[in-house]
Amino acid sequence: MPDAVAFSVRAAWQQELAQAIRDPLQLGQLLDLPQSWVQQHAGARELFPMMVTRHFVKLMTHGDCNDPLLKQVMPSADEYLERDGFVVDPLQEQNNEHPGILHKYKSRVLVILRGGCAINCRYCFRRHFPYADHHFGSEQRHQLLDLIRQDAAINEVILSGGDPLLATDAQLDRLLTELESLPQLRRIRIHSRLPVVLPSRLTQQLAKRLEQSRLQSILVLHANHPNEIATELAQGLELWARHGITLLNQSVLLRGVNDEVEVLSDLSEKLFAAQVLPYYLHQLDAVKGASHFAVTDADALAIAEGLRAALPGFLVPRLVREIAGEPSKTPLELSRC
Repeated sequence: MPDAVAFSVRAAWQQELAQAIRDPLQLGQLLDLPQSWVQQHAGARELFPMMVTRHFVKLMTHGDCNDPLLKQVMPSADEYLERDGFVVDPLQEQNNEHPGILHKYKSRVLVILRGGCAINCRYCFRRHFPYADHHFGSEQRHQLLDLIRQDAAINEVILSGGDPLLATDAQLDRLLTELESLPQLRRIRIHSRLPVVLPSRLTQQLAKRLEQSRLQSILVLHANHPNEIATELAQGLELWARHGITLLNQSVLLRGVNDEVEVLSDLSEKLFAAQVLPYYLHQLDAVKGASHFAVTDADALAIAEGLRAALPGFLVPRLVREIAGEPSKTPLELSRC
């Protein structure tokens, strides 16, 4: 009987995912948005397909074209703007030696476990990423295990994507079992936006499996705005915290979405109430099609200073930029030197 219950939970999130909205016109109708405004922007989905879960849509304000959650997923005519420095591959990831595996940092190896996602964020730094060329199958899994065995410095595996939680609990269990056989590994880290947009993905079965692992387990969420911290998400996070999983969050600083001290302070407070510690606040990666989200470094630094004044230190995320080829995230103050 326990297996049957676990299957029904998995089927629930997969069924919700199948009902995701992909048409800007349908999204506009659901939110009572002006048809002329929707049509003005809908064409930009040719640059990057639209996809958003119904749960995330429920968190948006009807009739508000400037809703901060809507702005993150609705195609925009601004995506056609050309701006110097905004390129297809801002972090130079697309020609790595091992497709599906990124060894950017000395002690960590990142796996692009799944190419898809439950939501297509318009600012995504991998919006042009050739996921078809980086499929993580059995060959890539063997390459990953060999890479780790041959490099004693690697002690952590990061599951990324797309979104790694698009893999089923059974698939994650199999991979985790293989990773646990490598004695040098200490941690498994899952970077995922799925719980924010599809809280039912936080299954008890997966939480139990991670709790039973000899590897320390970390879930790094991606929430950008306090309105994303829904009751269902907080309940799921509480469950995972009870199973001993460390919960962190990273956000992207986005113009018109969260570029205010009050908004980010509220986000930190709501995250911590849900047992999640703010981790990183990223300056936008300069990906082609997302320049309208960019916040200047001067404004970003002012916001960071405001957060330090408004919050206790443990609730202030580190303001960082990722620079291609650098061995770690770069604090924004240093990236300007």
